[in-house]
Amino acid sequence: GSSFTTTLPWSSCPLTEDNLTIAECEDSSETQYFWFRTTLDASGSIDDPIGIKYWTFLCLVLSWVIVYLILMKGIASSGKVVYFTAMFPYVVLTIFFFRGITLKGATAGLSHMFTPKLEMLLKPTVWLDAANQVFYSFGLAFGSIISFGSYNNPKKNCVKDVIIISFTNAFTAIYACAVIFSILGFKAVHLFEKCLEHDVGILMPMYPEFKNRSMEDIPQDEYSLAMSGFTKIHPQNLLKNCSLVKELDDSAQGTGFAFIVMADVFTKIPGAPFWSALFFMMLLSLGLGSQIGIMEGVMSTLFDQPSLKHIKKPVLVGCVAVGCFSIGLVFTTGAGEYWLTLFDSFGATGLTFIAFAELLSVMYVYGHERFTKDIENMTGVRPGLYWQLMWRYISPTLMATVIMSSTYFLLTNTPVYTAWNMTKAAGEKKEYPDWALGVAAMLAMSSLIPILVGALLHLIKTFNPRNNKHAYDVNKFYRVDTTASTRPMVDENFEEFPVSLFTGGDDSTEDSDSEKGIVMEEERDVKLFSMEVVL
Repeated sequence: GSSFTTTLPWSSCPLTEDNLTIAECEDSSETQYFWFRTTLDASGSIDDPIGIKYWTFLCLVLSWVIVYLILMKGIASSGKVVYFTAMFPYVVLTIFFFRGITLKGATAGLSHMFTPKLEMLLKPTVWLDAANQVFYSFGLAFGSIISFGSYNNPKKNCVKDVIIISFTNAFTAIYACAVIFSILGFKAVHLFEKCLEHDVGILMPMYPEFKNRSMEDIPQDEYSLAMSGFTKIHPQNLLKNCSLVKELDDSAQGTGFAFIVMADVFTKIPGAPFWSALFFMMLLSLGLGSQIGIMEGVMSTLFDQPSLKHIKKPVLVGCVAVGCFSIGLVFTTGAGEYWLTLFDSFGATGLTFIAFAELLSVMYVYGHERFTKDIENMTGVRPGLYWQLMWRYISPTLMATVIMSSTYFLLTNTPVYTAWNMTKAAGEKKEYPDWALGVAAMLAMSSLIPILVGALLHLIKTFNPRNNKHAYDVNKFYRVDTTASTRPMVDENFEEFPVSLFTGGDDSTEDSDSEKGIVMEEERDVKLFSMEVVL
């Protein structure tokens, strides 16, 4: 809402009653002050929540109301919204791309983007962050891909979809990075020239050749040589040792990147309110799209539970939304920024574990032969050597390596977060208290607990004769009624199978979960089935 003004409110520091600039803003920056003081009203540490900020609380309420209204009718309504939330960011990125590459310093930013730092590859947490980024961008291990994929026709070519999604995702990542780094290059060059102007003013008495020259006409080598000579004569000096690479490296991450770095860039571009509003509307669209996908995965799983099928979808969606809203209340406090960092650092750790467990379950429990047969039945093409090696050996090995090395790194290094210090007007690193580390451990394990509980309940039901009322019988074909969450999507492709399918007549197409996988071609040996509807 702050973007819809003629002048962005973070473009200048506020004044006191005596018409003086507030010291905290003057010592930091306009955008930092606006973010930590006006927007968040951040506390000094995670131990001090202060209280719920009503403006953040109202935004949280509005967000979940919107998500609920989109999801209450199921995929029939949320699918239409996803078309907008998926396409709108591309439109905005394209607009920003053409604007960004025309800014001064865009070339420096793009050059920095494509200049790798190979030493960073030795840090295991970099690989964990990369894995989590891939899972987030693809929606892996969330259940959303499985949920949306379940609405497809069984003959859908899933391999083709995987290849398209992979290339589209890679292109989007590079495209978005190019947009961001072109804008960051503009900001870095602006700060570098400002720093250079300060140092040249100090060097000019000793080096008169700098006189009447613009900052962009002074090469980095000439400046470094002059600074080195000046430092030898004057060891104690006020030079800042300006570096364009340092300015590019010092870009903020996480929420600070979007709400501090980018917000500051917009104040220096003509038509700032328009660019600011466009950027933050894109973030809102991305957030809604991601939330819809994640929630749809949760809801379809709940609706497939026989014990919950009698609950109407609006009621169940409402219950889940209220539960998620309740958890989100912690982010509306003065320490909400620090809680977000905690969730972001440790909550995503379970994604790698989930993907690893899924891969092992499919390849070594369900069986790679059955899974390969399923893909062949659906696509008509048997997955080759590449897929077999990736599924069975390479992917499990890489994920196990990332998990073990990252776990070791987290256990041997004390986790820290950046807290806002009002007195210093800057962020400072602080260690998490013991109770926060306990919460972090629970967050890291939270994704594994349902897997363990589900396996335990399955074993109990398997070995308990009283719970074997509907145990699978090889001579029976079981059918579970289609739920409200999937029915709207299967109506168009719903096919009534002939009775002879189950009585052993001429039509002998079999759809069973045998050791051969999901078989959908004609079989010579006809098996007789009796049908029992599981309610």
